[in-house]
Amino acid sequence: MALIKRAPFTARRLAALGFFVMLLIVLGWLHFSGAAATRGLDRKDMDWNRDGTTTMQEMLQSLYAVTVTTTTEGPRECRAFSWRGDDKVFRVDCRTVVKPDKQ
Repeated sequence: MALIKRAPFTARRLAALGFFVMLLIVLGWLHFSGAAATRGLDRKDMDWNRDGTTTMQEMLQSLYAVTVTTTTEGPRECRAFSWRGDDKVFRVDCRTVVKPDKQ
């Protein structure tokens, strides 16, 4: 029984593998650094200038320019939005989260 020798990765497969590895690294860094796009925001919540419409530029800013810090105090959960590199908060969204009783 002869063993079939497999060809090494082709250049196209190596490029695709490299692309997906870099994509995963970038997404991991965005999540670790608190980017707004990785925090489960709806499109309507990305209206940073509060003009009533969310533009493509504002959605892209959620990737690279806006960070979110989430705090929880009892049933109240607040998200503080700030520009990357600046600790000045420009918007805070709070809501009450009802958790089911543990039985």
